[in-house]
Amino acid sequence: MTVDQLMIIAILVCSMGMFMWGRWRHDMVAGGALLACILTGLVPAAEAFAGFGHPAVVTVACVLVLSYGLQVTGAVNALAQKVLPAGAGQTLSIFALTALAAVLSGFMNNVGALALLMPVAIQVAVKQNLPPGRVLMPLAFGSILGGTTTLIGTPPNLIVSGFREEAGMGHFAMFDFTPVGLSVTVVGILFVGLLGWRLVPARRNAETASFDTGTYLTEVRVQGESKAIGKTLREVEVILEKADAQIVGLVRGEVRVIAPYSRRILREDDILVIEAEPESLGAALSSLGLKLEEEVLESGSEQEETDGEGDEAADANDAKKVDGKKTRSAKRSSDAAVKSAKTTGKSTGKSTGKSTGKSTGKKAGSESTAQGKNPDDADAEAKAPAKSDELVIQELVVMPGSPLQARSATDIELRTRYGINLLAVSRQGRRSIKRLRSTTIQAGDVLLMQGVPEAVSGFAGDYRCVPLATRDIRVPVKGQAVLAVAIFIAAIAITALGLLPVAVSFSAAVLAYMALRIVPPRAVYDAIDWPVIVLLGALLPVAGAMASTGTADVMATALLESVAQGNPVMALALVLIVTMTLSDFMNNAATAAVMCPLAISIAAQLGVNPDSYLMAVAIGASCAFLTPIGHQNNTLILGPSGFKFGDYWKLGLPVEIVVVAVSVPVLLWVWPL
Repeated sequence: MTVDQLMIIAILVCSMGMFMWGRWRHDMVAGGALLACILTGLVPAAEAFAGFGHPAVVTVACVLVLSYGLQVTGAVNALAQKVLPAGAGQTLSIFALTALAAVLSGFMNNVGALALLMPVAIQVAVKQNLPPGRVLMPLAFGSILGGTTTLIGTPPNLIVSGFREEAGMGHFAMFDFTPVGLSVTVVGILFVGLLGWRLVPARRNAETASFDTGTYLTEVRVQGESKAIGKTLREVEVILEKADAQIVGLVRGEVRVIAPYSRRILREDDILVIEAEPESLGAALSSLGLKLEEEVLESGSEQEETDGEGDEAADANDAKKVDGKKTRSAKRSSDAAVKSAKTTGKSTGKSTGKSTGKSTGKKAGSESTAQGKNPDDADAEAKAPAKSDELVIQELVVMPGSPLQARSATDIELRTRYGINLLAVSRQGRRSIKRLRSTTIQAGDVLLMQGVPEAVSGFAGDYRCVPLATRDIRVPVKGQAVLAVAIFIAAIAITALGLLPVAVSFSAAVLAYMALRIVPPRAVYDAIDWPVIVLLGALLPVAGAMASTGTADVMATALLESVAQGNPVMALALVLIVTMTLSDFMNNAATAAVMCPLAISIAAQLGVNPDSYLMAVAIGASCAFLTPIGHQNNTLILGPSGFKFGDYWKLGLPVEIVVVAVSVPVLLWVWPL
């Protein structure tokens, strides 16, 4: 092997190890790999960023924007309501939901399809008295399978098509992936929806009627009127146990205590970190007169505002005293004016009543009533909702790639910018007693938020969180759903007929979405998953270096001689299995970029059709079912389902076996060697 070949192998091995480790984001690792290739001379500096102009990268960005447009217009929600059967049993409900996810994922980003259907899945779980994971895992797997059916269904398909074009064979058409992808999807959905969902571990009691997010870690303050003052922690725990809650930490001043001594006596202003189910939080608080820490802070802020108004009033009084005789003279003139005004009747009294304002308190209120305040004003005030009536408590799950990852509520200035409170965090299988506001948030966490509906929805949209309820992040504009679907179908038709390349057709559709305000121009760049774009743009030149240095040929020869032993069918199965295994532990787009040169080289050495091997890479890169880190959709359901890392293979392994068993013979039939 040459020095260049050894260097590119070392870079790839280090990159794959860092992808699997997960310490750094995928785009950072890809950028580092590209930089290493440039510094070692494997990639010419002038061509370092050519990957960002690759049609596959442009198409992925466009698909993300178009998917976002279909989400916010309510088009998918309307489809879900019409397709899902009413009054169906467990198996039929799960099957229908999984099939719908697959259909949507064929034509939009599969992460977006899952995010849209998660609230529906949770409703199905509650209605069918099922653990949420038994609905969410089939839904996630169905959305992953559906992405294999079209060119735009998932980024690996676009990458594979790009490598085929670079090899001088032209790009794959929109529905070239359909025969193999659809076969795998149909059989996979039949297995998952009719039988496989029973293999999913039940992470909560099926008799629990509501959605189980796991236990929350919540901060509560011991206030002056609390029954907990003077009691020992053990005495308080006995009471909390009746509400299925327990104390896991104590904060006293600046001191944080893990597993505090049970005979420690509680004092006023102590903060308890309690672990409780969402349904038990209210009972746990009311049993001891405790109050959520965020509510205490909010009320404190309001008091400061009130105190500020009082300070202004005191300053005004001080100013009057300084004025001395002038102030008393002005007061006498004012009193005379008031006496004169009182003789003019109710009309003047009405004006005076209105001018008193809220700052004068109860006395002013009674005077204004006596002076003939308009009853319509009183009715309007009575109908205005109180602040507490406007608040909602909403559960949000943090999506992979969310800007919230590795940040805390304090970092993003949650209360200042949005006026909402973080009440609790649920992170299955992990426990921490860090202060809630400084807790670093991770993908899959479930956040319990409190605020007005518009603020909570706005926060969810800005930070890519999925609301676990039937509330839309944006109210759809009437007629835009039909328009969005029509433009999307037109773009697909133009591509399928070969009138325009997919990147050009979809770019035109994005421009139409912007011009017609289906997706506001300011929201276009927010809709794009930039880490994925950077990952693709950086890895494409790295993958090209594998081919240019002859490394792909060397690796292909080793695999053929040691494992496949020159058998084309065995080599095809090997490419599929290796790709699928890598995709279970590293990003699927990165896996496709690494495996495509290898697949082309194997086909060339065997003298067979490379299309079957490229299609095997496309299927294998998408079908990651064994781990929660193999695909974003697997990560997204981790928190809401209460899953552990090892829960995925129980259904994922049979699904991967089904994928191999179906795809190899179909590949040989549709794309003969």
